[in-house]
Amino acid sequence: MTSVRIISLYSGSTGNCFVISAPCGTLLIDAGKNAKRLHGALAEVGIDADSIGAILVTHEHTDHISALPVFLKKHPVPVHIANGSAYKLLPHPSIEPLLHTHPPIYEECICGMRVTSFPTPHDSRASVGYRIEVPSEDGSTYRIGYATDIGYVTPEIEEALTGCDAVILESNHDYDMLMTGPYPYDLKMRIASRRGHLSNPDSAALAARLCAAGTKKLMLAHLSQENNAPDIALGECIGALGDADVQVFVAHPEIPTEML
Repeated sequence: MTSVRIISLYSGSTGNCFVISAPCGTLLIDAGKNAKRLHGALAEVGIDADSIGAILVTHEHTDHISALPVFLKKHPVPVHIANGSAYKLLPHPSIEPLLHTHPPIYEECICGMRVTSFPTPHDSRASVGYRIEVPSEDGSTYRIGYATDIGYVTPEIEEALTGCDAVILESNHDYDMLMTGPYPYDLKMRIASRRGHLSNPDSAALAARLCAAGTKKLMLAHLSQENNAPDIALGECIGALGDADVQVFVAHPEIPTEML
């Protein structure tokens, strides 16, 4: 198996960015916060920003794209995004020429990796997740699944993630914390809806099914800093996994977290 690095540079309500680095290439998934923080996080994990070959965008919400206008001025790489979400990036002159728009379901070789997108239920124009297959010199393939910003688990999401060696999966909120927390009622209902974010129990239940099907590494991502806590999300997940031989990580909202 080839050497693959899977790193959350930061993940949460204020910004999301993951990096996947392999001998065949390096790509980003999303680019929230700002270019300065993105450059700093890449430097922290020893990855040269100039090595980034492409950026996959899940959807157009600010916490997933806000670093792009400045970052792409210095590093003009292809940006892959679903057609419906591209409108938010079109007004930026540094981005528009770099956009590669796709239907919500597409498959393409990007940075030497086979990337397949799938739709996710979220309150955006066209939110997607990704299945990324990294080839090895010995002919084997390392499969990575990525699904955040999902209101509920659809058959398409579960099918795309099943069989992945490593999965990045949303575990956004504890329902009781959400309902008793400071958010306005309308926002609480949006988060808990079928076009909002995935709760800890729903995430844990899917994680158990994926690990029963062969997933060996799991990272819980996009945790709400107001409506969740790492120990709560991790405890829920580990409880659902039982005796499964799986490594579970929790992405930090500010500090890079690597799947070791």
